[in-house]
Amino acid sequence: MANSSVRSITNDSFSQDLQAMQAFFGLEVTGVLTKETVEVMKAPRCGVSDISRYGHFYGKPKWRKRLITYRITRYTPDLTKSQVDATIARAFQLYSDVIPLDFKQVYTGTADIMILFKGGNHGDFYPFDGAGGVLAHANSPGQGQGGDTHFDDDETWTLTQRGVNLLLVAAHEFGHALGLDHSRDRRALMYPTYQYVNTHGYRLPDDDRRGVQALYGSRTPVPTTEPKPKPPPGPKPEPEPEEPTEKPDSDPQPNPRDEQCSRGLVFDAATSISGDLYFFKNGYYWRKSSAFQGIRFTKVGTKWPGISYVDAAFEVPHSNVVYLFEGQQYWGIRAYAKTILSGYPKPITNLGLPSSVSKVDAAVYVPTTRKTLIFVNNQYWSYDESRNQMDFGYPRYITWDFPGIGSKVDAAFENYGYLYFSDGARQSEYYLPHKRVMRVLLNYGWLNCY
Repeated sequence: MANSSVRSITNDSFSQDLQAMQAFFGLEVTGVLTKETVEVMKAPRCGVSDISRYGHFYGKPKWRKRLITYRITRYTPDLTKSQVDATIARAFQLYSDVIPLDFKQVYTGTADIMILFKGGNHGDFYPFDGAGGVLAHANSPGQGQGGDTHFDDDETWTLTQRGVNLLLVAAHEFGHALGLDHSRDRRALMYPTYQYVNTHGYRLPDDDRRGVQALYGSRTPVPTTEPKPKPPPGPKPEPEPEEPTEKPDSDPQPNPRDEQCSRGLVFDAATSISGDLYFFKNGYYWRKSSAFQGIRFTKVGTKWPGISYVDAAFEVPHSNVVYLFEGQQYWGIRAYAKTILSGYPKPITNLGLPSSVSKVDAAVYVPTTRKTLIFVNNQYWSYDESRNQMDFGYPRYITWDFPGIGSKVDAAFENYGYLYFSDGARQSEYYLPHKRVMRVLLNYGWLNCY
């Protein structure tokens, strides 16, 4: 009789759980294992329970600090280490784009979120079940193992539609690591079964964005002191013609096109121009824009006759002007039309630099301070755009005021409130208000190389 009672309670509990799962997936609620229910249960999925009443985990756990560190302790052999690093960083960026958290990869010690790829038993109480079942799982935020994320290495991890797409699964699991539970919306990233979507230009779906912002709030861009100027009245300008690409038969500088996806890529200069990013190398530039797919590659002299190569560049958005440096002179470019202004080139001594400076290594305009930082060797100057003169007390050593970025800057630009300083192939993402390096990147990652 006791055995019968236990069996009855167990069967009732199983039936109730099954009904809850069927309701979650929008199936007919029967409490028995129908064919449709079994098919859903067999689908590749996340290892976090499918049955939940909340869009967030019970109690709404979340991180109580802004900077979250992560460390990958074991990699998959299916992809190169750099591919995994870039994909994991991109998955975290889907969230940092919409909430006021930042994520930084570390390589030693214990990070907030520990990540590994391993099949079967892998050090917790939830062993993986081989290819095609549970793909990965993650813990909710908290101390100790909170946020830790594990990927089943019996799966075939890819960056495409074949196998299992790492970006989509990683972004799903990091949703759990931030406090998101599964979603009933089939279009959501946090829907519990794996479904491939095109990852080119992928952004967090609305349902997931609303869920994570309910926990952490929205990321607000760093405000500028002046609104962008309104375009002058008149007819709309003609679409800008596609920039020609050139491969000259003879050139004093080697053509850097083949270096685009080299991990050792070093930029000569970088800047924004009217919302696009320009990266200069050996008399050419790569242009990255949200207005078109891919990266355009163009010779500097083809776009701006009279300029052979670019040592440094910066944009002053509220003035609609970009400045390009070559040796001991510089040009002003009208950002909207991308045409050279009259009266240029001018000597760099006009900016207050000493005549002993043979070239500028890098320059970047900071919208929040309205200062332009000009880097030469291991020092920098601060130029006040509102007063059109150098600030008193410069030059200063880079290491004094920008801890963590190194002692020289080859290229610098501003993007979404962060400064990016390149030293060789390495690049530091820097948050000036906190004087802190948020992430260390490689230059080539900006050029659609993963």
